[in-house]
Amino acid sequence: MSAASPAAGHRAAERLWPAILAAAILVVVLAETRAQPATSDESSVSAAETALSEALRTADRSAARKLLSLQFTFTDENGKTIPRKEFLAELKNVAAAGPTAEVRVKVYGLVAAATGTRRPAAGGEPFFLDVWAKQKGSWRALTMQEVALGTSDRHPARSETPPDTEAKPEAKTDGKPYECKNPCDAIPYRVRSPAEQEIVTAFQEIARATLTHNSSEWGKHVADEFMLYRSGYPPVPKSEIVTTIEREKKSNLAVTVSEVATMRLAVYGDGAAMIADHVSPDNPRPPYRAASVWTRRGGQWLLAIDVETEVKQ
Repeated sequence: MSAASPAAGHRAAERLWPAILAAAILVVVLAETRAQPATSDESSVSAAETALSEALRTADRSAARKLLSLQFTFTDENGKTIPRKEFLAELKNVAAAGPTAEVRVKVYGLVAAATGTRRPAAGGEPFFLDVWAKQKGSWRALTMQEVALGTSDRHPARSETPPDTEAKPEAKTDGKPYECKNPCDAIPYRVRSPAEQEIVTAFQEIARATLTHNSSEWGKHVADEFMLYRSGYPPVPKSEIVTTIEREKKSNLAVTVSEVATMRLAVYGDGAAMIADHVSPDNPRPPYRAASVWTRRGGQWLLAIDVETEVKQ
């Protein structure tokens, strides 16, 4: 076999060079992408969150008023909820005594979730979810909700029960089989748009999948980054809830679903906020208020985060 000529080698190198150059450019682009700072919306929400925190710390009503939407509500760690007007009037009593810590911002279209811990005037450091919406080009807070979480040493199976459900040894009420009319069949909320209907339908599918121990169907309506934050328990990720559903299926454990007493939905582009009051007439779980964020991906609405604060009687 004869050796290749220098000219042939040169031509081969010329053919390979564009591919080598393209690969090098791709590596640089990927490296720069990983190193990029937060998006402009994330930065804007972070700045608004910082400004709101400072307004609360100094009880600055004027500054706070500019950052709150007209639909704003505040729920403290005891489940007490107050509307915007009352919140501003009692700012000194409900405001945080110290700065927030470990704040993280996640943007879902025109809705954003800011989470972290906040030191309120009453003491303690509850976890919080502040939901923001982009209204007329500016980010405004739709709701602020606090929840007192538990530590990792309190992690019974019930703490991993899917959102809005309670494990029960029986599925009967007054000797009758348990029927999930609310929320499985109907919810006391009048939808105002196709998007709201899609979200409500997804919410109902989650409830039905929970009752039938269908972890696959449940997972279809929940984002991979989903986290459940519930009074008295540690945060629970999607993976643990799927494991719980599968374990309940093997043991044929019956569950019930908390009923929706009231609901409010706010849809902004590919993001939405759901705020609902839940009651559990057939099990011992106390009433609670749930604030959740939904995101539309691939034409489907997914539950991204859920914070459930028990209402102390």
